[in-house]
Amino acid sequence: MPIRKPRTAVRRPVQAAARAPQQPARSGAGEPVPDGFYRDLVWNLRNGVIAVTRDGRIAVMNDVAYRILGLAPRKTDIGLPFAQVLKDRPDVWRIVSGAFDLSHLPNRAELRVKSTGKVIGYTLSQVRDRRGAITGATLFFKDLTRVEQLEERERLRDRLAALGEMAAAIAHEVKNPLAGIEVMAGILKRQLPESEDAQAILRDIIKEAKMANAIVLEVLDFVRPIRLQVERTELDDVFRDAISMAESHVQRGGVKLDVALPQDLPPIQGDPHQLRQLFTNLLTNAFEAMGGKGQVKISVQQLAAEEEPTAVGELHAVPMIQVEVADNGPGVPADVMDRIFSPFFTTKPQGSGLGLAIVRKIVDAHDGRIDVSAPVEGGTRFRVTLPVSGSHELFR
Repeated sequence: MPIRKPRTAVRRPVQAAARAPQQPARSGAGEPVPDGFYRDLVWNLRNGVIAVTRDGRIAVMNDVAYRILGLAPRKTDIGLPFAQVLKDRPDVWRIVSGAFDLSHLPNRAELRVKSTGKVIGYTLSQVRDRRGAITGATLFFKDLTRVEQLEERERLRDRLAALGEMAAAIAHEVKNPLAGIEVMAGILKRQLPESEDAQAILRDIIKEAKMANAIVLEVLDFVRPIRLQVERTELDDVFRDAISMAESHVQRGGVKLDVALPQDLPPIQGDPHQLRQLFTNLLTNAFEAMGGKGQVKISVQQLAAEEEPTAVGELHAVPMIQVEVADNGPGVPADVMDRIFSPFFTTKPQGSGLGLAIVRKIVDAHDGRIDVSAPVEGGTRFRVTLPVSGSHELFR
């Protein structure tokens, strides 16, 4: 007689799943993820993150987002309408507001924030629950301003390379006739010592030929690629030499010069000859603008490390040195401020318009940046920011 085994109750998986309490997220080792892990993850991202709920309220806004957008972090922003939090950044507000209306959301798009001038690259995505319903939206973005500057520098280098080849050929062709004119005028001047009129005319010819030759040499200097001879360079030595060279180029007169240099300033990796030329040109411009009276101040400070793109597009932290050369002279007119670094642009009667263009080229070669502004108290301020150590790959 067969033996019948007792029946055991079998739970259906679906019913068991329905009754099982919700389990916390677990790591790969089977341990629950700590409660604050996801919050820490978002707050430690190197990108800016803004997350909003379906009803348009801020759910997440990390410190990087505040910093890139130039806004002051406030804990009270969480829960407020994003239109209120981003009211001073209307172009960013418009991007977020389109998250629930657009059928195709932008991915890896770029935007220049008008109020700050920064360029951001961003991705906009929707947040959906398990049923597929939209519950919110996220904006991920990063500051591409420095990358944009480097790309513009690359484009400028390509344009200058083509222009440089043509300008160098023309300059060489002009240089030889100018030298001949100067030599022949000198010979003729010695052969006509009795004629005062001839002597005056020949002096003017020689003077103009020398001036034209100087411009040709400046053009050659400008179009010639910069090949940096990089070494550890003390900025106080650079300033000392630059001041001496500037005073030999133009009369300083009664202009007072102040140099504020921190004692713990580290040396930078740069070309001392090019750096001397950079600050010589800035000081020469300042002395010329002052007209023999006033004040010029050189101030230096070390900045916190900034994230700079490497040759492969990755970011690395680089300590920066900022140098300000400021004067209290007549200043730069607002309508020419944007063209001040352009080649051959000048407001001086006898200027070539290459001095500040060469300055910018040297700064670019050192992976730095330069800007000019008109302080409220008057005058002109040039601000040069240089890395303590740079790749120096451009213009090589």
